[in-house]
Order: sequence, then C-alpha cells, then structure tokens
Amino acid sequence: MTWEYALIGLVVGFVIGALVMRFGNTKLRQQKALQTELENNKSELEEYRKELVGHFAHSAELLDNMARDYRQLYQHMAKSSHELMPNMPVQDNPFNYRLTESEADNDQAPVKMPPKDYSDGASGLFRPMNEKNQ
Repeated sequence: MTWEYALIGLVVGFVIGALVMRFGNTKLRQQKALQTELENNKSELEEYRKELVGHFAHSAELLDNMARDYRQLYQHMAKSSHELMPNMPVQDNPFNYRLTESEADNDQAPVKMPPKDYSDGASGLFRPMNEKNQ
C-alpha cells in the first residue's frame, strides 16, 4: 500500500509541477502577449489594406467622372464656338479639334495629331555618315 501512495504522490507532484511551470513561466506569458499583439497587428493591416483598396476604387471612379465631364465641356465649347463664330477661320478657333460622338463615348484620349514639338519632316539627324557627305 505504501508504494501506491508513493505513486499517487508522484503523479500529483508531476501535475502540480506542470501547472506551476505552465502558469509561472514569464517567457511563456511574454510569448502569448506577443502572439496576441501579432494577431491584432495582422487584422489591423488587413483592415487598412481593404480601406486602401476602397479609397483607390473611389478615386478611380471620381477621375472617370471628371474625364467624362471634361469631354462634355469640351464638346459644348467646340459646338458653341462654331455656332457663335461661324466666320472665324478654323486655324484661329481654339476649339478647332472637335470630338466625334464615338470618341466622346470612348474613355481613351483621341490620338489623331502628333504633339506640337514634332517636326514636319525628317531632320536627317540619324542618316549614316556616307549619306551626309553627299
């Protein structure tokens, strides 16, 4: 019977020792605190990312609306300048390039004319040396 009490005491001692080590260890508490802080930071980061995506989606929508309104304003100005000043030469009219209806519906900017810094002809800058001498 003595050895049974010793065995029970040993098991109870192991259980109490494990509980003391589990709840008395400061490093384990620090690890748990860091783990919860990491999980909180991850959730905050995910929330921030969602907010950022929403912000950029709203900004893109606003820019789309602004581009559409600008096209409508330009069409209005081009139409009214043509109607109010019919005798003005085309080159003097600041709104000489009118958007067609298909271009106005298109979200892409029309590209029909080259930028004004392009020259009309070839400058000959990139000709081979033997052609320049002749």
